Amino acid sequence: MTEEKPKILVVDDEPHIRELLSTSLRFAGYDVRAVGAGAPAISAVLEDEPDLILLDVMLPDMNGFSVTKRLRASNFTSPILFLTAKDDTEDKITGLTVGGDDYVTKPFSLDEIIARIKAILRRTMAETDDVALQVGQLTLNQDTHEVEGAGDPIELSPTEFKLLRYLMLNSNRVLSKAQILDHVWEYDFNGDVGIVESYISYLRRKIDSKTQEPMIITKRGFGYMLKTPKHS
Repeated sequence: MTEEKPKILVVDDEPHIRELLSTSLRFAGYDVRAVGAGAPAISAVLEDEPDLILLDVMLPDMNGFSVTKRLRASNFTSPILFLTAKDDTEDKITGLTVGGDDYVTKPFSLDEIIARIKAILRRTMAETDDVALQVGQLTLNQDTHEVEGAGDPIELSPTEFKLLRYLMLNSNRVLSKAQILDHVWEYDFNGDVGIVESYISYLRRKIDSKTQEPMIITKRGFGYMLKTPKHS
């Protein structure tokens, strides 16, 4: 029986970029569909849900952030990798806030795109023998991908889930930004540690609203630690 290829939806309004990405990704072993705007991207997801979307921010009908908001509102949970022409921190943070999982700045190398996609799919599609982790009032179930704080559900993106899992597996241990980048994002070229800061910030907000005391601690100059609360 032939193993099913991961499905990738490429969304970019420039035909030569669509063709370049589609050809390269098919050669790398993916099942690729490509569209040139936001509305057909949403339709394509409804027709045949992809395992990952490679999504340009600047589209002719709506921007990539709007596409992502609509998809996340319709309970689409697969990862979204943004392509952005702007090396702009505000754009990157916006992308993560609306539900994106990572971003690549144009001009990009095809090797980098493929490396990011492999890393994202490895962490979101991987199977594991671990069932549940618990630290204080936090519980993470890897079979169902459900997270709870003091019994209340906490909604996390696939990358937030992977980040929390790594912190929980190393609770009460300080982890550097480089360690987190390597284990959660899993690419070994010059990763942007700023993405770690952004994700820690969003994850901290979601967790702190459900637990009696803050659990993700910043150790300035060293990194971050998930600390077992004194009262749990």
